[in-house]
Amino acid sequence: MGAKKKAAKAGAAAAAVRRSPYVQRIAEDEELRQNLWSAYESARAAVSRLGNGKHPSKQIFDDKRLQKDIKSAAESFKDASVALREAPKRRKRKRGGLGKLILLGIVGGGVALAVSEDLRKKVLDALFGAEEEFEYTSTTAPATPTPPSTSETASSTT
Repeated sequence: MGAKKKAAKAGAAAAAVRRSPYVQRIAEDEELRQNLWSAYESARAAVSRLGNGKHPSKQIFDDKRLQKDIKSAAESFKDASVALREAPKRRKRKRGGLGKLILLGIVGGGVALAVSEDLRKKVLDALFGAEEEFEYTSTTAPATPTPPSTSETASSTT
């Protein structure tokens, strides 16, 4: 196989790795990289403790430090595998923006209306038209009492 073909295959393999969602996820997610590194370190420490010359089955049951390293490696691998399966975490955006500004404007306007009577009148006039002064004039004439007749007043005085 020629050198050019080997280089082409290596280039294609590198491109495929770069397009891999797992590789992209590892490159983008700091927490995932930290979990993988922690798992590697714990596993390496556990393997080095196993290689000290004692029987491995005895060490697994008696060596608390080895048990701790194995447990830590397993937890880190589990966290990393869960993170790889999940969708990438969205970065927290700054809270605020246009919605908060609109809400602040509405609340401020409500407080201003509640406090200022002049502003309330202007808003009501703008919404419903100017308030007209209303004077009531009756279309019917009031009933006027009839003056007592002279014959009735004379009889009542005697």
